[in-house]
Amino acid sequence: MDSENVIYDARKLGTPRMMILGVQHMFAMFGATVLVPLITGLDVSVTLLFAGIGTLLFHFISKWEVPAFLGSSFAFLGGYASVKELGMQQGLSETLALDYACLGVACAGLMYFLMAGLIKWFGVHKILHFFPPVVTGPVVIAIGLVLSGSAISNCQTNWPLAILAIVTVIVSSVWGKGIVKIIPILLGVVVSYVAATFMGEVDFTKLGEAAWIGFPISKERTILAVFEDRNATLMLSTILAVMPIAFATIMEHIGDMFAISSTVGKDFLSNPGLHRTLSGDGLATALASMFGAPANTTYGENTGVLNLTKVFDPLVIRIAACLAILLAFCPKFACLIQLMPAATIGGVSLILYGMISAVGVRNLVEENVDLKSSRNVFVAALIMVLAIGVKYGSNDDIAFGPIHLSGLAIASIVGIFLNAVMPGKLGMKVKSFKGKEK
Repeated sequence: MDSENVIYDARKLGTPRMMILGVQHMFAMFGATVLVPLITGLDVSVTLLFAGIGTLLFHFISKWEVPAFLGSSFAFLGGYASVKELGMQQGLSETLALDYACLGVACAGLMYFLMAGLIKWFGVHKILHFFPPVVTGPVVIAIGLVLSGSAISNCQTNWPLAILAIVTVIVSSVWGKGIVKIIPILLGVVVSYVAATFMGEVDFTKLGEAAWIGFPISKERTILAVFEDRNATLMLSTILAVMPIAFATIMEHIGDMFAISSTVGKDFLSNPGLHRTLSGDGLATALASMFGAPANTTYGENTGVLNLTKVFDPLVIRIAACLAILLAFCPKFACLIQLMPAATIGGVSLILYGMISAVGVRNLVEENVDLKSSRNVFVAALIMVLAIGVKYGSNDDIAFGPIHLSGLAIASIVGIFLNAVMPGKLGMKVKSFKGKEK
């Protein structure tokens, strides 16, 4: 890592620049974070509120050291859809059916604490023995590749706007000077959005109808509504169907922590510790679900921003979180974000998802993973083809009885299992992250 261009203390950039960097991180997570409630039927403003609150809780539990933003998890989309369908078949409204789904996701958040307890009890290195670079590298690569399909779908709505966003990000990052060089994502969003406005691609009618200030939480969209309905059979079915998805998100979390550690050059898995980051993620997920927001997860998009800007101060992420909380009380702003052209989101996301996969490739290279070894090739190959194959061949959903698993979950489980049972080294030396400390 070129330590000369790395910034661990953003305060030396000055308050105005720090605020702009915070806005950039906020916009980086908006596309995917807002997309989940739009797909599921959950509330956008509540989603923004608990993305911010969840991020601050995560930072508190992880000792304010990890530059991660928590946004909406896509892993639970299948769970939301299946529970909503089941509930509506039993005569429930869509809103109440989603409340049942949120109960299941809240229980899934408790699984993080179980894994965190195991890590604390046995030690992070013994647990990570089962997650060597030959497993985590391909998982991180798969995370970016699995997400890339949604970026392409968005780009296809208007390729000129998407390409304008991509070119703006690249030009700003490679040839930009000063503040321009460290806010390429924000500039890509703004330039493409403004261009779309002049092209007549954005209809601002709904923006004029939206209120400036509003309280996002309502009782009928929280799990309190479930206990008033008290369908015990549906509650149990929901919990059994949704909780296993946590295994996928836990694997994704570990992959994200490797990616962030590799990007920043610090071993966050040992300090503040994987047990702390998992607990923070689990608490954020459980709390968000209780109030009707999607499950939270550490966001790869923001890791992509870190990789581009080389500004690694967690304070910038917390600024983004506070801005998200404030804007959650502004329905007009939530509407403005929802009106953002899909092509703009797609162009920026295409770069960010690519950066995630690139971090996974770098993990394999820096750890000198021997891909001449047949066992390593089988492990890496099956992780990537299963993640991508299930995503695009089976709509990212394979059912094992009442349990629905995503391609990434299946790929992670198979990769860990193969690495454990095949002859050869079970685990490699846990990555030693080298970088300039504060």
